[in-house]
Amino acid sequence: MGSVAALDEPLKKTLGGTTAKVLADHLGLHTVGDLLHHYPRRYAERGELTRLADLPLDEHVTVVAQVADARVLRFNGGRGQRLEVTLTDGGGRLQLVFFGKGIHKPHKDLVPGRRAMFAGKVSVFNRKLQLAHPEYALLDQESGSEAVDAFAGALMPIYPACQQMASWKLAKAVDAVLPHARDAVDPLPEALRAGRGLVELPEALEKIHRPRTKADIADARARLKWDEAFVLQVALARRRFAETQLPAVPRPLTEGGILDAFDARLPFTLTEGQRKVSEEIFTDLATDHPMHRLLQGEVGSGKTMVALRAMLAVVDGGGQAAMLAPTEVLAQQHHRSITEMMGELAEGGMLGGAEHGTKVVLLTGSMGAAARRQALLDLVSGDAGIVIGTHALIEDKVQFHDLGLVVVDEQHRFGVEQRDALRGKGHSRGEKRTPHLLVMTATPIPRTVAMTVFGDLETSVLDQLPAGRSPIATHVVPAKDKPHFLARAWERVREEVAAGHQGYVVCPRIGDEEDTPGTAKGRKGTAEDGPSPEDAEEKRPPLAVLDLVRQLTAGPLAGLRVAALHGRMAPEDKDAVMRRFAAGELDVLVATTVIEVGVNVPNATAMVIMDADRFGVSQLHQLRGRVGRGAAPGLCLLVSEMPEASPARARLAAVAATLDGFELSRIDLEQRREGDVLGQAQSGVRSSLRMLAVIEDEEVIAAAREEATAVVAADPALDAYPELRTALAALLDEEREEYLDKG
Repeated sequence: MGSVAALDEPLKKTLGGTTAKVLADHLGLHTVGDLLHHYPRRYAERGELTRLADLPLDEHVTVVAQVADARVLRFNGGRGQRLEVTLTDGGGRLQLVFFGKGIHKPHKDLVPGRRAMFAGKVSVFNRKLQLAHPEYALLDQESGSEAVDAFAGALMPIYPACQQMASWKLAKAVDAVLPHARDAVDPLPEALRAGRGLVELPEALEKIHRPRTKADIADARARLKWDEAFVLQVALARRRFAETQLPAVPRPLTEGGILDAFDARLPFTLTEGQRKVSEEIFTDLATDHPMHRLLQGEVGSGKTMVALRAMLAVVDGGGQAAMLAPTEVLAQQHHRSITEMMGELAEGGMLGGAEHGTKVVLLTGSMGAAARRQALLDLVSGDAGIVIGTHALIEDKVQFHDLGLVVVDEQHRFGVEQRDALRGKGHSRGEKRTPHLLVMTATPIPRTVAMTVFGDLETSVLDQLPAGRSPIATHVVPAKDKPHFLARAWERVREEVAAGHQGYVVCPRIGDEEDTPGTAKGRKGTAEDGPSPEDAEEKRPPLAVLDLVRQLTAGPLAGLRVAALHGRMAPEDKDAVMRRFAAGELDVLVATTVIEVGVNVPNATAMVIMDADRFGVSQLHQLRGRVGRGAAPGLCLLVSEMPEASPARARLAAVAATLDGFELSRIDLEQRREGDVLGQAQSGVRSSLRMLAVIEDEEVIAAAREEATAVVAADPALDAYPELRTALAALLDEEREEYLDKG
C-alpha cells in the first residue's frame, strides 16, 4: 500500500514550507491528496473574457479581462497618486485601483489592449464595481508571465483561491504534485468502473486539473462525482446493514389493546397517507431487528398522529416509547396534545383512567426536583408507557423498564450521536436490545438529500393534508418602498381579531441584549439558518420582540391583548403564555422562532413575519404552517425592507408563490450552498463532497446507492475491496473528527 502514502505526504515536503503554510492556513489543504482534490471552480478559454456583470460582491474572484484604459490621478494637493485601470469584457467594466509606491509596475504592465488574469475581492466604490490592489498575471505570449507558462492548453483552470494565494499560483502548486496522481488508490470496484464506462482515477485527476478539451472536463467530473457518491453510499449502506444485524424486540400489533381503544375514540378518519405510512411502521415494528425509518411530511400532515399510533402499538407489545423534542416548548406542546388526544387512555393507574390506559410523562431539564423524581420512577418501574422530553432524556440517570421505540422530532436539530445515546438505553429482560427508531421531520427533504443525509434510514412520506385544513394566502409587504402596506398589514391583523381569530407576529431576535455573540449585534439575526448575506448592507439591527410589543401596544394594535413569547423566558412563563393563547385569552402573540414547530392553535389565522428576509426559506415555510390550522383560511404577511431586485426579496417571492414544501426545499437548496443543506446532523458528509452537487446529481446518487447496497450485501466487511476500505476509512475519520470538534 505504498501508493496511499504518496497522497498522504505533507505538502511541505513537496512544495516547501511557506507555500504549504498558506495552503494549510487559508484553504485547509495539508497533504498532496488534499491539493489534488482541490478542483478548479471553472475554466477560462484562452481568448475568452470573464463576464464582469456577473461578479459576486465581497468574494475573492479571479477574472480574465482586457485593459481598456489606464490613468494616473494625483490627490492630496499633488502629494499622493493613484493608478486607475478600467477593465472590459467587451460589455461590462470593472475598475482597478493601485495606490502609492505600488503603482509603477502595474502602470508599465497594464497598457490598453493587454489581457491578464486579475485576482482580488470585489467591492463597490461610487456605485461602480472595483478591485483594489489586485494581483495579476499577464496573458500575452511575449510577457513571459508565470500564468502563461502554466497553461499551455486552451483551457485555463481557475481555482477557488484566497487573498494570500492567487489562482495561478495554486495552479503552479498543483503542477508540482500532479505526478503523484498516478499513485491515487481507486476506490471503485473495477467491474463497476468498467461497467459504467468511467475513466481511471489517475486519468480523472490529470484531466480535471489540466484538461485539453471540454470533453476531458466532462469525463473527469463524471468519474470524480461517482467516487464521492459511491464511497458515501457505501458508508451509509454499511450503517444500514449493521442496523439489520442488531437484535430488537419484535412488537407485533395486539388485538383489543390501547391502540384499538385509541382508534375507536378518534373523532375523524385517518387520511389514506396516514394509514399507508402506519402500515409500513407496523410491519417494521413486528420484526426482530430495529426499525430505522424517516417520516417526512408537510407541516400539519398529521405526523404526530402517526407517531402516537406507533408508540401505542409498542405499549401494547409490553414496551415503552420515548419522544425526543428539540425544545422545552415543543416537548410541552407534544405532551399536552398527546394527553388530549388520548383522553382517559393517558390516565393509566389513576382513578377514572381507562383499563387499557398508560401514563404519559414529561421530562425536561427545568422541571422541579419532585416532579422529575416521580417521572424517573414512572419510567424505571414501567408505569409510564410514553415519555416525552428534551435532551434531558439522554442523561445517564434516566433508566427505562423496557424501551421499545424512540421517536425523534425535527431530526435536523439533533446529531446522530444524540439519537444513538437514547437508543443505547434499550434492554429487555436483562439483555441489550436496540429500540426501534422513528425520525420525523416537517422540513421536506428532496429525494437526493434524503438519500445522502438520511441515507441510513428508510423513508416514508406523508404528502396529504388532513381534511379541514385551510389554504394560507402569503404576501410580501415591502415596508420601505410602500410604508402604507405595513399599516394595512396591522389593519388586517385587527380585522382577524375582530372576526374572533388570533394572530402571531414573528421577529428575528428577542431584544434588550448585551453585545454578545448570538445576539443581533454579535451575529446579525437569530434566524436559525444563520444570517442572510444581505444583513451586511442593512444598517439597522433586526427587529426585536420586546421593542415591537411596546410599539404595537402603543400604536397599531392598541387595545388588543398582546403578549410576548421567546426563548429566554422561564419555562413555566412560556407555558403559561402558550396556554392563555391556546385558550383564546390573548389576541396576538409576538414571538421569536420558538413557535416554529409544533405550536397548534387552530383559531390563529394571521401571521406577520417582520424582517422576513432574515429567515431561511424552509424556516418561513415552517412558521407559516402555524396558521390556517382550523376551518378559517390563513394569512401570512412577509415584511421586508429589502429592495425589490435583491436576492432576499426573490426568496420571499418564492415562499409567497407556493405552499408546496418540497418545491420550496429545492429552491432553498439551490440558493444555499450544499454545506448548509447537509447541516450539522451528518457532519462528515459535508466535507467529503467537493464535486457532487446533491440537487443536480440525482441519477448518480440513486445509482451509487443501488451499487453500494449490492456490494455491501454481498461482502459486508468489504474484504474483496481493500482500496474501497481505505477510502472509507478516510471519509469516516473525517466524520469522526468533525464529531469531536462538535463535542
